[in-house]
Amino acid sequence: MSSSDSKKITLHGMTWDHTRGYTPLVAAAQRFEELNPNISIRWDKRSLQAFADHPIDDLAARYDLLVIDHPWTGFAAKEKVILPLDEHLPREFLQDQADNAVGESHNSYHYDGQQWALALDAATPVASLRPDLLQKAGVDEPKTWEDLMSLAERGLVAVPSIPQDTLMNFYMLCSAMGEDPCTREEEVVSNSVGVEALAMLKALSDQLDRRCFDWNPIKVYEAMTLTDDFAYCPFAYGYANYAQPGYARKTLEFRDTVTAGPNGEHLKTTLGGTGLAISAHTRHPEIAAQFVAFTGDPDFQASFYIQYGGQPGHRRAWINETANRMTNNYFVNTLPTLDRAFLRPRYHGHMYFQDNAGAPIRDYLMHGGDAQALLQDLNKLYIKSRQG
Repeated sequence: MSSSDSKKITLHGMTWDHTRGYTPLVAAAQRFEELNPNISIRWDKRSLQAFADHPIDDLAARYDLLVIDHPWTGFAAKEKVILPLDEHLPREFLQDQADNAVGESHNSYHYDGQQWALALDAATPVASLRPDLLQKAGVDEPKTWEDLMSLAERGLVAVPSIPQDTLMNFYMLCSAMGEDPCTREEEVVSNSVGVEALAMLKALSDQLDRRCFDWNPIKVYEAMTLTDDFAYCPFAYGYANYAQPGYARKTLEFRDTVTAGPNGEHLKTTLGGTGLAISAHTRHPEIAAQFVAFTGDPDFQASFYIQYGGQPGHRRAWINETANRMTNNYFVNTLPTLDRAFLRPRYHGHMYFQDNAGAPIRDYLMHGGDAQALLQDLNKLYIKSRQG
């Protein structure tokens, strides 16, 4: 080992195991090291499910940089396991991020008056399609919920329906029926709206290939591109990768969601995306902050970050002409969906509800049951989660 290597500072980061979550950060770390030869950043990765579920206090004890899911923000703020970015990044930089947010992405990591992560990545469930298969079937792209149901009855629709995605779809349909969920103290949603949302989701689920109940969005997109079984997905967390020529066997096109509900508006899906946070245990907070700012730079996000498979969080990237040319207009086509997306609760105990509420809904969709009893069970979980 050379003397320069022995003096090199190494930071470790944890992200999630997909091209979108891993590759751009590795590429960014490589470029950062080229510009700062005394600094090395090494990235580990975990599964998408572990990304959503694994407690960040455990990860913060072992890593300098963390890619996190925004529902963890309330827990992180209360437990102080990550550092508030306000104390480590310039005010002008954070203001630019806020002014150029994609929907609520930046705000999703703002809690108790401080910014706990940078919205490095923005996503919400959007529609995707195989135009060649729709044309072969002699049908138009769905525009309404009724169109969607007609296409589903022909076996051409796939929907990610593991517990996590099932819960997000339930949230979406509650919003479509006029009530955002989890805004009250003692019930997830009113009984009438909850029953209607469950009925809509059950009717759609009855038409799905049973494999969908074991698929997350990535597996749906792989099925849509590796096979010719499915022509349309009405709502799954968007992945610009699958709109890029050469990434998969077949290229998908992405759209806004269908219209539904009493007002005939486009579905308001449930915000996802990821944030880049700094562990409170890091011995090099300023270096970590430099890397956060480096990856969040709007010019970097609109070019290098997308080129290596990322799905940026800065609005300038979403309206960038080159970025949209690379992805068959993925970003401009889905930006309206992002801008109206529902921001999930982030209070300290919400992860308990999120971790436990999806499975009983999925079981109802698969096997049927009493919708009102299900809602009461969800309310009990919700009340318990509100107690922290």
